[in-house]
Amino acid sequence: MAVFPWHSRNRNYKAEFASCRLEAVPLEFGDYHPLKPITVTESKTKKVSRKGSTSSTSSSSSSSVVDPLSSVLDGTDPLSMFAASADPAALAATTDNSRKKRDRDDNSIVGSDFEPWASKRGEILARYTTTEKLSINLFMGSEKGKAGTAVSAMSEKVRTRLEELDDFEEGSQKELLNLTQQDYVNRIEELNQSLKDAWASDQKVKALKIVIQCSKLLSDTSVIQFYPSKFVLITDILDTFGKLVYERIFSMCMDNRSVLPDHFSPENVNDTAKETCLNWFFKIASIRELIPRFYVEASILKCNKFLSKTGISECLPRLTCMVRGIGDPLVSVYARAYLCRVGMEVAPHLKESLNKNFFDFLLTFKQIHGDTVQNQLVLQGVELPSYLPLYSPAMDWIFQCISYHAPEALLTEMMERCKKLGNNALLLNSVMSAFRAEFIATRSMDFIGMIKECDESGFPKHLLFRSLGLNLALADPPEGDRLQILNEAWKVITKLKNPQDYINCAEVWVEYTCKHFTKREVNTVLADVIKHMTPDRAFEDSYPQLQSIIKKVIAHFHDFSVLFSVEKFLPFLDMFQKESVRVEVCKCIMEVFIKHQQEPTKDPVILNALLHVCKTMHDSVNALTLEDEKRMLAYLINGFIKMVSFGRDFEQQLSFYVEARSMFCNLEPVLVQLIHSVNRLAMETRKVMKGNHSRKTAAFVRACVAYCFITIPSLVGIFSRLNLYLHSGQVALANQCLSQEISSIRADWYPGVGSQRPLC
Repeated sequence: MAVFPWHSRNRNYKAEFASCRLEAVPLEFGDYHPLKPITVTESKTKKVSRKGSTSSTSSSSSSSVVDPLSSVLDGTDPLSMFAASADPAALAATTDNSRKKRDRDDNSIVGSDFEPWASKRGEILARYTTTEKLSINLFMGSEKGKAGTAVSAMSEKVRTRLEELDDFEEGSQKELLNLTQQDYVNRIEELNQSLKDAWASDQKVKALKIVIQCSKLLSDTSVIQFYPSKFVLITDILDTFGKLVYERIFSMCMDNRSVLPDHFSPENVNDTAKETCLNWFFKIASIRELIPRFYVEASILKCNKFLSKTGISECLPRLTCMVRGIGDPLVSVYARAYLCRVGMEVAPHLKESLNKNFFDFLLTFKQIHGDTVQNQLVLQGVELPSYLPLYSPAMDWIFQCISYHAPEALLTEMMERCKKLGNNALLLNSVMSAFRAEFIATRSMDFIGMIKECDESGFPKHLLFRSLGLNLALADPPEGDRLQILNEAWKVITKLKNPQDYINCAEVWVEYTCKHFTKREVNTVLADVIKHMTPDRAFEDSYPQLQSIIKKVIAHFHDFSVLFSVEKFLPFLDMFQKESVRVEVCKCIMEVFIKHQQEPTKDPVILNALLHVCKTMHDSVNALTLEDEKRMLAYLINGFIKMVSFGRDFEQQLSFYVEARSMFCNLEPVLVQLIHSVNRLAMETRKVMKGNHSRKTAAFVRACVAYCFITIPSLVGIFSRLNLYLHSGQVALANQCLSQEISSIRADWYPGVGSQRPLC
């Protein structure tokens, strides 16, 4: 094997060293110092306008040295400039379509059987009101860091932004005092609009200040009765902020060529969007006070999807532990309610954090009876029975989130925990309001036993029986327990002295009674209602509840012969003294009769009762009654007239029509219906008595024709009169009543004159 000698190449080290040296840049002496910090050229890029104007860039620099990483933060990197030069209309359309898809996807996380928070909002605002004066601490803000002041160093820029947040927390404040409830609501709505305006004008720090300012208001319980409504108003602003931040970050993940998929993962999110998302969380983490820091971070909980697959599952337990630092039990329970709300929106499958919120609340529930809370109630002049219901909206929502698609074993666990707390009435009420009615109904006797053992101070037992009754109206208890359940509940209800408390409970249990028992028990309940509501005309303040009772009774008793045999039903109707309410009740009764009465009737009990009902509706008609209302009333009365039949007792049938004409003379459609019915009656008489033209039959037919001849002139419509005269004449001719036929034809030709004018 041949061996070749190795020779090293010749190298010119001086030339190589010279080529690798940095190029010298001439500098003035005053511009150079080895310890001078690297400065950043701060650029502002204006996006393309809708008319297609080109983007312009304005720069302010103190040095020619540029930090290459600053362009990413300032939005002048190549990708950002490419997005700015894209077609804004197409990009906006893409963003809107993606947002709509995402909203549909978010709304489908929980099923339609989950009652949304929006449905509870109006009820809370209407229920928790106050006449006391309210106040708002407003931050007036400083002008530091506004557009137009050049910040040279990036470290100084970050420091200034943190100072702006400190300014908000420690700066000048203005307190708005002596606000009425409506003034307070208007001011909060103005803050919500200010948040949107600040965001639209790219003042993100100002938007964050507004949110922090509003969140701080949730630590104020100076007007404690208004706190649930305040919570609703403030969380509306938090929801707006959370949505704006999420949409902002999501828009940074898109360009004119691609969009994020509906179920995106953090790997689909670009670095710029992640940096922006982290920046928001870091800003929020710098908030010093616990309550605003908690609420603002919870409002953007959904943004964790941009950072990590486990971000939400890691953040929820931490936020749950943060609530432990809130000392006021009322403030803390609403904080937990908000956390459960945002948790159900973004991760309803994470039940552990929901349960943890509830269990933590149970541990602190005894604080309600502590000295701090009691002293606060004394200071504000609020009694415990007025204070405890303030917890209901928050607790009901927490229980609703926990119980959603929860197994029945969880209800058993909740019941055991309530027993350990001494069967606290407030907790027990929330349990019965949240869990499925089927679960509650099967344990009705257990709940009744727990209700009996509850301490009635602060939360009365009749409210617990009302909640139990609402569940039993939706689900059936065991058959063997039904009568005992009714007896136990009614023992408590019938002892109530306050008419409003009584009727609110009785209204619920009437449906249970109608559903499972006979007219005897229903009659007993109605008699008890009359007994409690008649003194001092208490029924005048409870018409909605009384109407509800009537609707529930007629919804379960479709046989009107049974309904009107209930002794106290008609006396119950007599409590509706206000005409408009009485007419509405009568309309409900007639609607049910027309819908469910299958066969014609001649039952005198039904006829007398419904004639009275129809007469009530007819007598409400006056010169101011709308035509639509008249048509509705006429339709109901005509439906009743059509269902009356005496078989072959034609004289009795005609007598009924005569009586009806005298009762309903102000409704023309009813008179027309009566005329048609009498004409049919005359023809039916002719068919039945065919071949037997007795004087009695002829006299009856003449009476029918005379009925029509007398009634028709009272009609207003000329064409209706002409048609009915012609029809009546044909009926008279068919029955060989020539004189009556001639009279009808004469009236037909000369309407309004009748037999006084010659035929030709």
